[in-house]
Amino acid sequence: MTVNTLFQNFVQTLSERYSAGEARSIARIVFEDALKLPDYQSRMPVLPWHIQTLENIQRRLWQQEPVQYILRQADFYGLKFQVNPAVLIPRQETEELVHWVLQSLPRPNLHLLDIGTGSGCIAITLKKKIPTLHVRATDISADALAVARTNAERYDVVINLLQHDILDHEKWPELEKHDIIVSNPPYIPQREATLMPAQVKDFEPPQALFVADTTPLLFYETIARFAQQQLQPSGFLFFECNEFNAQDVVKLLKKQGFTNVELRQDLNGKDRMIRARF
Repeated sequence: MTVNTLFQNFVQTLSERYSAGEARSIARIVFEDALKLPDYQSRMPVLPWHIQTLENIQRRLWQQEPVQYILRQADFYGLKFQVNPAVLIPRQETEELVHWVLQSLPRPNLHLLDIGTGSGCIAITLKKKIPTLHVRATDISADALAVARTNAERYDVVINLLQHDILDHEKWPELEKHDIIVSNPPYIPQREATLMPAQVKDFEPPQALFVADTTPLLFYETIARFAQQQLQPSGFLFFECNEFNAQDVVKLLKKQGFTNVELRQDLNGKDRMIRARF
């Protein structure tokens, strides 16, 4: 069997469970990262271990386990990050947020704080792109911080990782003051869990995804109040947000005294990113 035939068969099988575009995207990731066969149109014959590995992966994909967890890595902004079920899988809209942050930095030697860092994809990418940044990243989960630490070591970047609950107001002074605060906080109301694909709700960490239905803006309100105290004058606050309540976050920030509040859409035309100054 050739590489191309194996690839086409794999895509066809996945198409019984995933959309055609998603099946092809998953297949490309598997062939490039797991099988080390980036030229999936090749007529080269496959080896027995290629077939065995693909069968094992296919079995897990059939249970709708995310391919990134199966391969234990995810692509983000041209880098590869280790991931496991302790952290969210980095996504394209977060890449767009990182790009906006990079475009917004007035000078390179600023102090930046990433709240809820997960895999560390935001903090590490920013530090990798601008080595003179002073970066601190927090998460409530020790397991998530262990993943972030591994990723930081992989790219030989020095960031200050701290286990911290942003909802614990008494510990805010521990984080000192920063010029930039960025966060992709939990923002999906619990009632929306039933609407989410199984790959997300059944495998990704719920504490990083969901908030109570009664307080959908809990983390935005909390982090905004934190920024009032811990953001340097004229500093920037960046959020990734839920398209369905992004306008509410804008109103909240304006009410709390933030200026130049800007809401941006992602490449799919959804309201997903906010930048503000205080």
